[in-house]
Amino acid sequence: MRLLEYQGKELFRQYQIPTPKSYVAYSLNDAKKLSSKLEYPFMIKSQVAVGGRGKAGAIVKCNSAEELDIKFVELMQKKIKGEISQAILLEEAVDIKKEIYISLFLNRGKRCYSLICSTQGGVDIEDLGDNNKVIIDVPVNGMSYHIAAEAADKLHIVGDNIVAKSFMDFVMNLSKLVLEKEAELGEINPAVVLENGSLLALDAKLIIDDNALFRHPELKKYESISQPEAQAKKSGFSFVELDGDIAIIGNGAGLVMSTLDMVYDKGGKPGCFLDFGGSATSETIYESLKVISKIKRIKSILINLFGGIVKTTLVAEGIINAYKDNIIEIPVFARITGAEAEKAKEMLKNSKAKMYDSVEESIESLLSASFSRIKDK
Repeated sequence: MRLLEYQGKELFRQYQIPTPKSYVAYSLNDAKKLSSKLEYPFMIKSQVAVGGRGKAGAIVKCNSAEELDIKFVELMQKKIKGEISQAILLEEAVDIKKEIYISLFLNRGKRCYSLICSTQGGVDIEDLGDNNKVIIDVPVNGMSYHIAAEAADKLHIVGDNIVAKSFMDFVMNLSKLVLEKEAELGEINPAVVLENGSLLALDAKLIIDDNALFRHPELKKYESISQPEAQAKKSGFSFVELDGDIAIIGNGAGLVMSTLDMVYDKGGKPGCFLDFGGSATSETIYESLKVISKIKRIKSILINLFGGIVKTTLVAEGIINAYKDNIIEIPVFARITGAEAEKAKEMLKNSKAKMYDSVEESIESLLSASFSRIKDK
């Protein structure tokens, strides 16, 4: 479950992670009333469960009541990666001295958490080279001040005692939130350093493990199911939506998550992952592709299926039927082990779907095609 920014900030404040003063508005009348609690200029920010709002022009400054009337309506109607804003956050503008990127995510491949930090906040972390970010593994039982201090040292902010202490407090409190709420990701991009050396979370991104929600009734109020999520739930699939443009389909949570990590490691940007569990059939493949088809920003699909008794010709049949019925038009890159693999490859030969012998080969081909598509544009 991905929380909206204002929801994430509600949890941030509960865990002593400072945020700018802000109010959420669902209508222009709400916004006009709430604007009296802030001083102009202030920021207004679309509340959508996808990234890239800044680049899409969905975070803007309001200098007057007249501007609020116009810009609020514009943002409520603006689509970001196919999504309409569910609300608008009115937030005080702050003077920024420096921006820092901070995130803590569950690294299933390493069976730990990974802390990623950079002094180049406000940009997509995937766009930064390894020399511009710090990555430190964190035990599953949580952050320590030693690890937080190590991150501060590697970011070269230890010389400024106020900033260093604020940074370490941020990291410690974010870790406590992520562990206690069983989040898969907690990200602050950016955390901003103010003139007095203190830090504020200018944005909030939290993804909570759906399977853990029954232990957190206090989070139920944030649950909002999108059309793809509703369809996946109806079909009995596990499904999580992300920010990128690559869909990942598999049969088994471990397989799907390791595939997700491999795509990230190669520089790809997953847009969602779906685990249909059980055996792979033409019906399960077809239904999973129907779910993926609802996410318009998805540009390619990676299928990774493992099973010695899987009849791969049935999988190929499901893919072919999805193309024939115009469920999907985008390319599929598949690694499928099982019976009749060569026959399945032949069935897909003249389609937009290709089968490979290894998941590494399928990922390389997918990313190569994606980079070529971007270059052609």
